[in-house]
Amino acid sequence: MGFLARLLRRTKYRDIVEEDWENVVYDRKNVNFENEEERRRYVSGCLEQIDEANREKNLLTGEYSLITSYLADMEEIEALPREERETLNNIAGRLVTLEKESQRYQGGKQNMSETDFYRLREQEDEIQEGISKLGECEEYAEKVRADLQRLDRERHAYEYRRQELENIMNNLRGMTVIFLTAFALCMIMLVVLQFVFDMNARAGYLVAVAAVAVAVTVSWVKYTDGERELHRVELAVNKLIQLQNKVKIRYVNNKNLTDYLYMKYGTDSVAALEKLWKRYQKEKEARRQYAEAEAKAEYCRRQLLEKISRYRVVSPERWVGQAAALLDKREMVEMRHDLILRRQTLRKQMDYNNNIAETAMQEILDIANQYPAYASEIMETVQQYRQDNGY
Repeated sequence: MGFLARLLRRTKYRDIVEEDWENVVYDRKNVNFENEEERRRYVSGCLEQIDEANREKNLLTGEYSLITSYLADMEEIEALPREERETLNNIAGRLVTLEKESQRYQGGKQNMSETDFYRLREQEDEIQEGISKLGECEEYAEKVRADLQRLDRERHAYEYRRQELENIMNNLRGMTVIFLTAFALCMIMLVVLQFVFDMNARAGYLVAVAAVAVAVTVSWVKYTDGERELHRVELAVNKLIQLQNKVKIRYVNNKNLTDYLYMKYGTDSVAALEKLWKRYQKEKEARRQYAEAEAKAEYCRRQLLEKISRYRVVSPERWVGQAAALLDKREMVEMRHDLILRRQTLRKQMDYNNNIAETAMQEILDIANQYPAYASEIMETVQQYRQDNGY
């Protein structure tokens, strides 16, 4: 039976769903806010969540602003007067024609699709950093996942022990009631024997009192031991929950960043991206051999860049690699859709971290309101934490 129970518990741990890791839990029921150490530890845990969320939000803001500027450039180009747009389209049309001609020169030597090539050419300056960052994210995800699984197993083990202790204590209370009831019945019987049947019941009194004293004492000792262990278990569960909250925030932020990098670089793993990058390098070297054909296209690209630079476009060089989108509304719509999706992904991450920070601060304020005697101390802790972290 013991082996079967352990097997069932291990099976239960393996069924833990990762979606629960995204939810930050606040559990105060086992926190003694009258105790200064527990109170400070709980408030500090909330402040650390705020700090983690703010750091992540600051990292996302730059990328969000860059994508927003790309979308603004698209609106600026689409709002050009008809004559200006026709001139721009003529240059873009020549560029597209020359690039297709260059591609025919390359023929069967191509190792990758044009979509992948031009995307990596656009991201060439940052691809090595992207590979490194994506590799770190995947490695960190495995470590965090292992930590969360370990913490989940520990918490479930403590929860299981808490249930056992509560059952033991309930049983001890029931046994104490039974002992006392039996003692009362025994005393009634001894009184009847002594006064109704005129029997000597002195020995019976002594035996009954001694028996109930021993039984109640043993129950009380076991109950007290169980109560102390239950308190230790509840404190351990509370610490695990706070630790899980910190790891959950890191897990979600790392997961969101990994998903965003997958989307940004059009891959599903760092291994696939590295393989694609090596193919791109070979392709780039092959295309270098056709520099003469590319020279004509390059001249046209400079014309396009010069033309777009006259408008209120923040990143005119971006459109050199997107000349076809200037001619095809469907490609322009697809570009906008991709940018909007990326911006929504970033906004979701920013909103998540905003919510984490706001919820954690609301938790602190709620504690201060619920325990007004410590409100001043709690707010001083918040203020000091802000000063130490520069915000």
